[in-house]
Amino acid sequence: MMKTLDVITIGRSSVDLYGSQIGGRLEDMGSFAKYIGGSPTNIACGTARLGLKSAVITRVGDEHMGRFIREQLAREGVVTRGVATDPERLTALVILGIRDEEQFPLIFYRENCADMALSEEDIDEGFIAQTRSVLATGTHLSNPRTAAAVLKALELARKHGAQTALDIDYRPNLWGVAGHGDGESRFVESAAVTAKLQATLHLFDLIVGTEEEFHIAGGSTDTVEALRNVRAVSGAVLVCKRGARGAVAFTGAIPDSLDDGQTGPGFPIEVFNVLGAGDGFFSGLMKGWLDGADWPTALKYANACGAFAVSRHGCTPAYPSLTELEFFLERGVIRPDLRNDAELEQIHWATNRQGRMGGDWTTMRVFAFDHRKQLEDMPGYTLEKGGAFKELCLKAALQVADGQGGHGILCDNRIGKRALHAASGTGLWIGRPCEWPSSRPLELEPELGADCGGLEAWARENVVKVLCFCHPDDDAATRAAQEATVKRLFQASRRNGLEFLLEIIPSKVAPVDDMTTATLIRQFYAIGVYPDWWKLEPMTTEAAWQNAIAAIEDHDRHTRGIVVLGLDAPEAELAASFKVAAAFPLVRGFAVGRTIFGEVARDWLAGRIGDDEAVARMAERYARLCAIWDQARAAAA
Repeated sequence: MMKTLDVITIGRSSVDLYGSQIGGRLEDMGSFAKYIGGSPTNIACGTARLGLKSAVITRVGDEHMGRFIREQLAREGVVTRGVATDPERLTALVILGIRDEEQFPLIFYRENCADMALSEEDIDEGFIAQTRSVLATGTHLSNPRTAAAVLKALELARKHGAQTALDIDYRPNLWGVAGHGDGESRFVESAAVTAKLQATLHLFDLIVGTEEEFHIAGGSTDTVEALRNVRAVSGAVLVCKRGARGAVAFTGAIPDSLDDGQTGPGFPIEVFNVLGAGDGFFSGLMKGWLDGADWPTALKYANACGAFAVSRHGCTPAYPSLTELEFFLERGVIRPDLRNDAELEQIHWATNRQGRMGGDWTTMRVFAFDHRKQLEDMPGYTLEKGGAFKELCLKAALQVADGQGGHGILCDNRIGKRALHAASGTGLWIGRPCEWPSSRPLELEPELGADCGGLEAWARENVVKVLCFCHPDDDAATRAAQEATVKRLFQASRRNGLEFLLEIIPSKVAPVDDMTTATLIRQFYAIGVYPDWWKLEPMTTEAAWQNAIAAIEDHDRHTRGIVVLGLDAPEAELAASFKVAAAFPLVRGFAVGRTIFGEVARDWLAGRIGDDEAVARMAERYARLCAIWDQARAAAA
């Protein structure tokens, strides 16, 4: 059978609630970041980010947290065929914190949880036959039911020529040899656990653990003796993690000194958070192992991936993409606190965005009804009517999208709150404006607060959009003020895990030429603003587009792309501008508003048409613009 998967992991899958405050007791933490967790789930995501085709076999509950895990795995590119939904049990939770370099308190909420109900019936031979490797973790050997599922998967892996790997992953309290308050504990001696592990070690081609984990697997607190005891029952390659001293691999007999094993280069980085570092390490190791690299190279990948995890908040969110790993290995360590390395963090963010916000946005057909002042100035407007009209705009957008990707909206929270919230979860791309309408110098919506702290309350799928009226000829004071506001908003967006769209309109300030937009783009990059999206005026010459795109690509090869704005232009004029813009692949599509809704809004507010006609007319115009764009793109291909 053709192998369509590189690795299937099997075992724990949980939601990690990570304390946002650093340096305090878990008792005192007041807010938490939500991530997916559990060693097999982390490794499936970590290997997927490194370009392997990964899957996980686990169970989740039939509730919001279970759906979160399933959806997040899909966003990370992990195949979810092996994720079963348990109608009777809840998804596991873990609450974690970072106290200091030595203390990382955590509580496992796993009493009768979904993943511990994994059974032999969840193991599909056809699925196992598709993979090059199966990776199990120790926790699921602690219970007869889950152990039976793991052993069946391993047996089928061997039957179908797949390699097998074990992450010892020893958590004493998950084996019942430590209490609920000892989630941080990494080692408690137990002859019963040792016996259980040793009964399975012969089934693996690769076994990975810390020194303490080999102590439990080998039944000795002397690491060399423990490794020899493991070697006595298993011919697997043994990889022993030694913390700051790196890791060593043993392919044959265990020497008298751990230093005599095969090693890879380490990286001098700050220890910020060790939780999940081992899963990052194993992800890099699997990449090297399955690619056929020698062990020093595989360990280099593993050490680097572990370094990323140690220096960042969270487990899965910390792991690198392949692009990021290659950049890091080529450039090296600039500063030991990797999370504060601006160049590295930009690559990390830009190459892992799919894990934050899924969807294929290489085509962007956006109905922009985030307008506030333009609507407020129309006869008959009231706040209630404005909100109701924006709900009609959303209906039109959803009607045209019809469940297909590549469609989106721009909608505000001040007038369009109900529409904005209703759009969540529909599959639409959702941009949300921050600027105070028509302000110059730029001011932001008051709800954001002076420090942009209001972004903390935004839905994670909302894209921060800000419009700045600016021009290269702006005086120094105006330019400085506007750039400071944009940068403050950009930094707050990143802190809150939100994508950022920067819209610039120079033509409303002063005359423009083929270099105007490109000059502005370079100015914003120069102050450290790296938009995920650019929203640009329609430019009429190829030279202007070429200059703007060069300015972007000179600074950011991983940008999401550009959308073209409409400025209330007639449809024929938009069609002409689309024809020019569509010739450039980095221009993903359009974001047009008043051309679609302007006339309709005036008629509806005046009572000349009803809701159904308003929706029908807007849907017709939006669909027509979508078709015009698609035709322009097809013609340019």
